[in-house]
Amino acid sequence: MTRKEAVLNMRHVLIKRRDALRKVLAGDLSVLSELRSQASGDVGDAALDSVQDEISFQLAEVESRELARIENALEQIRAGNYGMCEGCGISIPMARLNALPYATLCIKCQREAERQGSSSAADVDWSRLLDTNPHDVELSINDIELDVS
Repeated sequence: MTRKEAVLNMRHVLIKRRDALRKVLAGDLSVLSELRSQASGDVGDAALDSVQDEISFQLAEVESRELARIENALEQIRAGNYGMCEGCGISIPMARLNALPYATLCIKCQREAERQGSSSAADVDWSRLLDTNPHDVELSINDIELDVS
């Protein structure tokens, strides 16, 4: 498969993901507005609703950022610049684009940006935000107790 054919296939993947994200975001926003319009009399229910709203908002924010990156990638395809590293100008390997279709930097430039502590949202090293202590036990939502008294 040529690079041009791979880019066309990637375009179809990006469009499907974009459409799916748009539907999810439209659903998320309508659910959030419904939740806000409903008044809950119980303090416990209100606390849980508030936590759920916050989680939904954060997920919608992550999905919105991904949608923006996908839109940018589709624009780059239209302009004929898709898959070109914004840092050094070389072609980003298709293996990287298959893993991260909206990548704008090659691995070398991405690592350099992370080393320099780039403040761009697209270049955030998310691994720094996670507690990676191997002795920690993973928690699920069911392990969390809320004190609403």
